[in-house]
Amino acid sequence: MASKKYSMSFTTGSLFRQESLKMARLFLDFRDWSAVRKKVLSENLLQTRTLNTLKRVYREISSRLKTLCEEELTLMLNGTPQDQSHLLWLAVCRRYEFIADFAKEVLRERFIAFKSVLQYEDFDAFFNQKAEWHDELDRIAYATQIKVRQIIFKMMREAGLLTDSHIINPVVLSAQFLQAIPRRQRQDLLIFPVFQADLCRWA
Repeated sequence: MASKKYSMSFTTGSLFRQESLKMARLFLDFRDWSAVRKKVLSENLLQTRTLNTLKRVYREISSRLKTLCEEELTLMLNGTPQDQSHLLWLAVCRRYEFIADFAKEVLRERFIAFKSVLQYEDFDAFFNQKAEWHDELDRIAYATQIKVRQIIFKMMREAGLLTDSHIINPVVLSAQFLQAIPRRQRQDLLIFPVFQADLCRWA
């Protein structure tokens, strides 16, 4: 059994684009996540129906945004919609090792093998393989596994990595995006469907 357990708490929502942009702006204004939380909760800035939902969504989004450095958060506000999508995907993958592993081991590997379609069956095979080493996955009900699969595929579509027909989109990372990524974290680029030659060129 693997020593490090996968966190699977991403079953709330998807990329949360607009909500993430709003909270990133607040953080860059306040430079204090406690102040951001207080403002979001007191003014219901995420426009949820209940306080419990608001707290849950805030917790989810903030946990992702906290994986981004200041340069990355700044680009999220000032960059192109494509840069924003790539940063949101990056934050999700940094927050959730399960999603990052899927992106590296399945999404990108199929892309560089010139297999242009990503099927649900590819996810199921990945999940079952990981479940052999992760008891926390083995204990997940099948209905929850299907929900996890749906959310991850939705995130990939929202990030522009996958079409509605499950065709993998090759990614071109902008110069601004590459400049914002700390050099020590360049391995994070493996979560994108890019060729090795591009990674070497961007290193």
